[in-house]
Order: sequence, then structure tokens, then C-alpha cells
Amino acid sequence: MALAWLGDARGAPHEASALPDAATIDRAVDDVVERYRLPGIAVGVVAEGEVAYRATRGGLAAGSGDAVNADSVFKIASLTKAMTTAVLARLVDAGRLNWNDPVIQYLPDFRMHDPWVTRHIQVRDLLIHNSGLGAGAGDLMLWPEPNAFTRADIVAALAHLKPTHGFRERYAYDNLLYVVAGEVAAAAAGKPYAQLVREEVFQPLGMDRCQVGSWSREAVGNVAQPHMLQDGRSVVVRADGALVPDSPSMAAGGIRCSLGDMLKWMQAWLDEPHPKHPWLSDTQRRVLWTLHMPMPISQRMRDWDGTRMYGYGYGWRVSDVDGVWKVAHTGTLMGMYASLVLLPDLDTGFVILTNGEGEQARTVLEQVLLEHFTRRGVATPGVGHYAALLEQDRAMRPASTPRAPDTSARRPASADALRDQQGVWRDPWFGEVELCPHEGDLRFRARKSPRLDGRVMEVGNRWLVDWDDASVDAEPWLAFEAGDDKHRRMRLSHVDPTADFSYDYADLDFRRVAPCEDSP
Repeated sequence: MALAWLGDARGAPHEASALPDAATIDRAVDDVVERYRLPGIAVGVVAEGEVAYRATRGGLAAGSGDAVNADSVFKIASLTKAMTTAVLARLVDAGRLNWNDPVIQYLPDFRMHDPWVTRHIQVRDLLIHNSGLGAGAGDLMLWPEPNAFTRADIVAALAHLKPTHGFRERYAYDNLLYVVAGEVAAAAAGKPYAQLVREEVFQPLGMDRCQVGSWSREAVGNVAQPHMLQDGRSVVVRADGALVPDSPSMAAGGIRCSLGDMLKWMQAWLDEPHPKHPWLSDTQRRVLWTLHMPMPISQRMRDWDGTRMYGYGYGWRVSDVDGVWKVAHTGTLMGMYASLVLLPDLDTGFVILTNGEGEQARTVLEQVLLEHFTRRGVATPGVGHYAALLEQDRAMRPASTPRAPDTSARRPASADALRDQQGVWRDPWFGEVELCPHEGDLRFRARKSPRLDGRVMEVGNRWLVDWDDASVDAEPWLAFEAGDDKHRRMRLSHVDPTADFSYDYADLDFRRVAPCEDSP
């Protein structure tokens, strides 16, 4: 299904946007920073083709004294996806590929779990979350970073990830197929993905602070670091080293940009294409902003925005808000939250970049800014109103809503615990993990993902892993069962059923392949 927003045919329901009220937005930004204790934030607005507002607050890293400014580089996370699809669209304009080409035309070794899907999945299917995989399937190969997985590992792993529903049946967010899309672009153009992004996006649009691939933190400078709240204050987690690596997640969520860069990116989309030398043809702009895969409309979207239409384009989410066409996306990584919203009917857009634990802050500020433009001339609620609604939603969750169990009675498992289950275990896509004694504890260690290292804890008659790294914030239960081949299996599941789906423990299916190295 594809649904295009026919803006010219229906006529714009609102008058052209006026310039933003800087004082009103300043108050909202300050309120959000204070309320949610954000270490740093950058906010910008484009209106009527020009940068109409910019604001920065806070620092690159807590306690560093280095202030955020318009050139500070932030992780934009899944805002990257629209840059990946822009690269593909430029290749379509150049005649190098077509959206309906089979993926195996460019990646002959590519395999999905179902051979029929392998033969029929097209480039377009990589972009709209309709593959049949469950939400976040295989994301443990991408995050937490750093890890030792490669893009080749990711492509090979897809053959082992079992679908949870039918191909093209419904929407379920995934990241791995965007990694594949980056590899398709590289194969079609004969250049690495990072080089393509620089040549097809950054250079023609003048986005000279954006970073892709591997780069030097010192040489680039002015790089925001991620934070999480610990004991009520923001602390740096997963700080960058001297060399920022070219991570396998790059095409799905690995690009970093400054506020200034993102304002140029927004202007490129809101400006009319140059008739003789367009950066991207009008045809491909429309393709990227067409609703290709319907998405569920939440009650909050109905209540807050009056949304009646919502779905995924190519790297963009398409919806209506207060009768206005909205093209947008969010970006989420540990300690970094971003949002980009375009309102093409109003020739307006805005971007929010934060380097703190800011999911609620992003939700609230985005809503306040949205209504600042979509309900022009009408008194609209502020930050406090929407923050209170979020708190009310949490307080009024039905009793049947899954909740995290109380695990406070946990105690470290002894080195002799689970003696019959200790050893090296292997999953066909995630690789090997150790469940072995170490310095008096029983520990779980993933060989390719060093942050997934922790003590096994006993909780009643159950076992869980308490990760050493506090930024790995989703603990798994461990369970053991007999497999179909009479070999034992180890399965993982979320302790907190509301944990982020990128901790896709349910997709793991370990079989024991060797004893612990020091076992007799």
C-alpha cells in the first residue's frame, strides 16, 4: 500500500506560517532543560526558507565547562535513516538502481530465513519495516557499542532471524535492514557507504560538521557526549575514545551532525527543487514522503494531534497534526535523543538535539513546538501541561499492563551454581557467550559484545544477569530447557517487559558447544 499526500490537490488548510515567537520558544526550551535536568540541548527552526530560530543550552559533557553551540556535533541516531534513503534516491535519479530491484541483485549472498522472501524482497522493502521480523530483531549486533560485529556479520545473520509474522503483512520497526540498504547503495555505486553519504548529502548541501564512518574526536572537536541520570544527576556514559569507529550501525543510526548542519538539511527539504540542477528530483522527493506502510495510531496521537493518518515513507514518518501534513522522525540512542519535524504546508520545520536521558523532554518539547506552528493564533499549552499528561498516563496504567517485577532480593550466584549449565554457548547469529566462574562469581560474557558482561544473580528460583555497565539498562532472565535435538538450550527474556526492544533477547537461542576453559 502506498498513500501519497496530495497537498496541491486538497489545498493548504492553514495560512502560511509566520516566523516563530523566539521568546515563547526560549521559555519552552528553558523549562524542558530545568524540568528534565538535561546536560545539553540544541534547538533550531527553519521558516519561509530561512533559519528563523536557534538556541543552545548546557555543555558537551557534565562538568567539562565546554558549552554546546550551533557547531557541536550530536548523535542524530535514526535521523540517519532519511540520509540513507536520500543516498538511494540520488542513485535512482542517476539510473544506478530502482526501488523495486531485488536485493540479491546487488548482494548475491543476502539471505532471509524464508527462501521465498530472499528471492522477492526488494530495495524498497528494506526501508519500510515490513519484512516480517519482530521489532528490533538482531539489534544486539548493533548496540550496545562498541562491539566486534561487522556489516558482513549482519547480512549473514538475517538468514537465522525467524519472522514473527508474514512478509509485508504489517509494520514492525527494524534497524538491520537499513544496514543492508547501506550495503545495497555501496554495491550499486561501487563506493563505501560513508563515502557515498559525504558525496551525495554532506558536500552538496554544505553540511561540513556532519561525521560518518571513522573519524578523530580531537580533529573534529566540539563533540557532545551521551549522559544518563544516576542518583539524580547527569553523568557521561559510553564516552567517545580518540578514534570514533565506523560502526556497523552507521546506515541505520550512526551519523553525527551539528545544529547548523541539521538546519541546512531541513532547508534542502523545505526549499523548492532547482528546476535545472536539483539536489534531488521532485519525483524522488515525493517517493520518499509517500506513505508506503501504515502504522498504528496511538491514543496519545489521537488526543494530542487529532491524527487520522500515520505511516512510514522511505526513512520518514508521515502523518497529519491538527490538519497539517507532518514529515518527521525521531532518533534514540543511549544518552542521546533527537527529533526532526517538517511541516511542508507551512514551509516550516524544527530540530531538537539533546545529549541526556531525554525521552520525555523530547516528547514534551516537540509537542509544544508543533502546536506553536500548527495552531498559530490560538493559545496553546506549555511544557508543564504536557509533562503533567505524561505523568498522568503513567499513573493511570491499567492493572493488566506488564510491570517490572521486584528483584531486590537478588543475591550473587556462587561459582558452583548452575554447574550442569556452565560452559560456552552459541547462538547462530549472535555468536558465543560464556557462562563460567570467574573470581568467585558466575558470570555471563558475550564474546563479540564486551558491554554484555555481568554477574549471574539468583532471585528465588530464577536467574538473571546484572550487567556491570550501568548504561546497559535491560537485564535478562536466564532459562534452560531441553532442545528438539536433546541438547540443552539457553534462552533469555526481559526482566522488565517494557524494556527497549533493541535488547532483542527473545531472538536468541543458545546451544552449549564447549565446557568452560578451566573445567576439568
